[in-house]
Amino acid sequence: MTDSPSAIRPPTARQIGGVMTIGILAVSSAAIFIRLAIAAAGGSGVGFSLFLSAARLTVASVVLLPVWRNMQISRQRPAAVLYAIAAGLALAVHFATWISSLSFTSIAASATLVTTNPIWVALISWLWFAEKPSRLTALGIAVAFGGGTMIALGDGGLSAGSNPLLGNGLALIGAVMSSLYFLLGREAQRNGISIGRYAAIAYGTGAIALLPLPALAGINYLGYPAGVYLYTLLMAVTSQVVGHTALNWSVRWISPTVVALALLFEPVGASALAYFVFAEVPGVLVLVGAVTVLSGVAIAVLGDWKKS
Repeated sequence: MTDSPSAIRPPTARQIGGVMTIGILAVSSAAIFIRLAIAAAGGSGVGFSLFLSAARLTVASVVLLPVWRNMQISRQRPAAVLYAIAAGLALAVHFATWISSLSFTSIAASATLVTTNPIWVALISWLWFAEKPSRLTALGIAVAFGGGTMIALGDGGLSAGSNPLLGNGLALIGAVMSSLYFLLGREAQRNGISIGRYAAIAYGTGAIALLPLPALAGINYLGYPAGVYLYTLLMAVTSQVVGHTALNWSVRWISPTVVALALLFEPVGASALAYFVFAEVPGVLVLVGAVTVLSGVAIAVLGDWKKS
């Protein structure tokens, strides 16, 4: 049975803002759980990164099993299901490329390139849906991207890594795939599927796509300390089920560009959490970048509001 968009009452701006805030905070926790999982495992690498990505989506899919039990795929609109499957594949490529990029280039370079997704969302929306961004929105994108660059540069230079060209390319692909993921998710919901059913299909598809990759990299799923599985579980429930689902719900009601810009708060939230968990104090450039991101998002939201 499809979910008629006309039967759903649009949420208020305060409700959307609240859900987005929860989503950003939940997504920001991923970096903390990844760091804790790596510490518990005693090492990292491409194979372990793929393990974390695959396990994250697999556990999220298991959590959403009750949704699968109550869902009849044959009664969903074919277009909605196809969009959800495509979104899941885009999410899988995003995780595989971006997390793997960290093994070849610097964290700063990877973070800078993967946060270009607001630019790609705006460009794809313009080319695909003829949704031309307003001048204020374009200005907000530029300002926020500058702030994101400051945050990334606060951790070091852009030239470190064993193969910067490969790593930077993987991070850029990750940004494009993340942008497609949110846009495809919006289209799936616009075609009448609920957020719960969309998440079940998208996360399940991503999990199936990622599951073989750790084995191909010579990594097993078993044999890790209990802490690895605990932090993976927490990441899957908090960052994926709560965080990603909240942002996917938000993108149905407001501009995907604004949601992509809001994701630039992820390193801000991660830095704040790192302060409380690891006593890491962010540098001045990170703090200035956080204020710049906030300013850019505010400008973009104002431009999107005026356009509508």
